[in-house]
Amino acid sequence: MCAAALADAARGNCPIELIESAAIGTIGVGEATIPPIRQFNQQLGLDENALMAAAGGTFKLGIEFCGWTRAGHRYFHPFGRFAPDFDTIPLHHYWLRERGRGLETPLEEYAMAWVAARAGRFERPLRDPRLALSTLDYAYHFDAALYARHLRGYSQQRGVIRTEGEVVDVRLRGEDGFIESLLLKDGRRIEGDLFIDCSGFRGVLIEGALECRLDDWREWLPCDRAIAVGCAVGAELPPYTRSTARPAGWQWRIPLQHRVGNGHVYCSEYMGEDEATALLLGNLEGEPLGDPRPIRFTTGARRESWSRNCVAIGLAAGFIEPLESTALHLVQSSITRLLALFPDRDCNPLLAREFNRLTYTEYERIRDFLILHYHAQEREEPLWRYTRSMAVPQTLEYKIDHFRHSGRIVAEPFELFQNPNWLAVLIGQEVLPERYHPLVDLHTGVDAPRHLAGIREVLEKAARALPTHREYVERHCRATALLTR
Repeated sequence: MCAAALADAARGNCPIELIESAAIGTIGVGEATIPPIRQFNQQLGLDENALMAAAGGTFKLGIEFCGWTRAGHRYFHPFGRFAPDFDTIPLHHYWLRERGRGLETPLEEYAMAWVAARAGRFERPLRDPRLALSTLDYAYHFDAALYARHLRGYSQQRGVIRTEGEVVDVRLRGEDGFIESLLLKDGRRIEGDLFIDCSGFRGVLIEGALECRLDDWREWLPCDRAIAVGCAVGAELPPYTRSTARPAGWQWRIPLQHRVGNGHVYCSEYMGEDEATALLLGNLEGEPLGDPRPIRFTTGARRESWSRNCVAIGLAAGFIEPLESTALHLVQSSITRLLALFPDRDCNPLLAREFNRLTYTEYERIRDFLILHYHAQEREEPLWRYTRSMAVPQTLEYKIDHFRHSGRIVAEPFELFQNPNWLAVLIGQEVLPERYHPLVDLHTGVDAPRHLAGIREVLEKAARALPTHREYVERHCRATALLTR
């Protein structure tokens, strides 16, 4: 992703060299994404259908959370917006009032993304704001390794030099501590002016050479292990990711065209690897494709992901567990910031300071959104009792208090997860307000029950007119090369 974006931005006028070793594995399992990745691909000029076919991709309208609030409970985090407000007061306040009067319809039923997802249907959104399809948004499920291969071809076509090799030493300049060159295992030495550390959890440059440490956030997000395995595709091809709570963590399900990506994220303090692996294998919908792969991680972020002439991006900068599919977004947003603050050879420290401020803040805000999932629940296993009773960051507590008091959302400007996202998860996790907006009862001319019923009718009718997700994929982006192997 970095090489492709830099190649696109430099337009062939700056040499870019990518150093990677085929002997070093990647984390890349079946990836779920969030809608902003479409902007990244569009900026590069990628054809979406061709990309999806090359990466075995399917479409994603949101995330279904099963068993998070308590066993047997489920809710949906839809992409896009809820139905347009029919008054100056947000729709969910009228829903809250009618819920108190006996309305049993979940809030998610007023989101086009969920109504379509529930029916197993998909279509790209329309621009006309008068149409229900203008309110949904979408992202992708794809094979991350195949996505990387697609971007490698893109990068090399635009002049990026790919060097096969493993970095074994880093030479720093004596006068300012900048990185001067990298020594490869075969003895080659690579010089450069700006170094992008994409070496994953190891942080070969940012931590190994420049000693920028990671802030550890396991006190709030204690899961530190994952087991990943693909399995055969079943009869369903749902246009959404599924996240199912387990006794010491949760399990993901990501449907691709040629396989289903599965993983079990868990806390090693409460469950061992063998038990975690057995639990995952016992909850697959098809035969496993290969051996389960263990992954160790620490949730946290570096306060300095740009130090001197080195910028760490992706896992080298920090890690937020994949609960809301933010991994590739954090790569994308860091690339965007790097291009906006792109330095001369002197790498003015002011640029690094602003990059680090924005990057760390973004990690913190995403962290808080994930903590909400663990904190607001009623499960009784030891991990869940701990996360329910733990003290959360004040930034999150402030949001929860506001919503619990009167249903108001105080998400900050430029925050990745905006009001519809917070609303979906707060209501889904049953953080229910003590009261609705007081102006609702003063708007006596608004027939809320009629409006709410009308919205449901419109959304259901729109969903029935859509093709099934499988039909849409077959028609527009069938991964023929993967499905005929």
